[in-house]
Amino acid sequence: MTAKIIDGRTIAASLRDEIAARTARLSYRPVLVVVLVGQNPASSIYVRNKGRAAAAAGIDSRTLALPESTTEAELIAIVEGLNADPAVDGILVQLPLPPDVRNSAVIEAIDPAKDVDGFHPLNVGRLVDGLPSLAPCTPRGVMKLLDAAAIPISGARAVVLGRSAIVGKPMASLLLGADATVTIAHSRTRNLDAECRRADILVAAVGRPELVRRDWIAPGATVIDVGINRLPNGQLAGDVAFAECAEVAGAITPVPGGVGPMTIACLLENTLEAAAARRAR
Repeated sequence: MTAKIIDGRTIAASLRDEIAARTARLSYRPVLVVVLVGQNPASSIYVRNKGRAAAAAGIDSRTLALPESTTEAELIAIVEGLNADPAVDGILVQLPLPPDVRNSAVIEAIDPAKDVDGFHPLNVGRLVDGLPSLAPCTPRGVMKLLDAAAIPISGARAVVLGRSAIVGKPMASLLLGADATVTIAHSRTRNLDAECRRADILVAAVGRPELVRRDWIAPGATVIDVGINRLPNGQLAGDVAFAECAEVAGAITPVPGGVGPMTIACLLENTLEAAAARRAR
């Protein structure tokens, strides 16, 4: 069996075009402010890519670059100023933050209505409760990939490999909300390979290159690879051994070109929805 490749680049481009068409009909331009602390090279590149995608979609993206020496109190004060600014629709604080700044304290300082990353505890709680919320961008993107690829979710057995607050836990909530039977597996799960083989839909999000091998995949299963890892030779690899797993799976996402493009596209959609909700008050 040769798996169907779920092309995240094409699906994300279609979503960005849809967002651009929606913003073109508005009487205003949604405003996204990205706060970048320090000079982390990967974060800087990611923020620049977000800015380009936002501009192409008709969203006004502004980057607030702060020095590495910024304290937690200073950063929270800046976030509170953005909360109070009626011109700002979405706030994203780029992670990771410097070691002396607590991610949780900064995330909790963001107005939930402007939390386009979907990390604020109020948005997390609403997601778990099945209520409308700004969902984290990567899990939201995965759901859109499954929908675009016409993968049946209702009644399917889904295994989420990874339990992070950014991907694993919200991913499980979204799948459960779509009527999948969901298992969260992690480093302490016994017989991890056997647990993954039970999945009709396997979402791998552990940050360990090529952990998932061919014999972890049930024939015909859908494999979504959230991982992106830099190998010693400089190449990128996912959490799934792509070539061998593609021989068994029914559908699979590549790395790069799978989930990654969807994360930025869903950030833009969250920004658009945050703007519409705020301005409808």
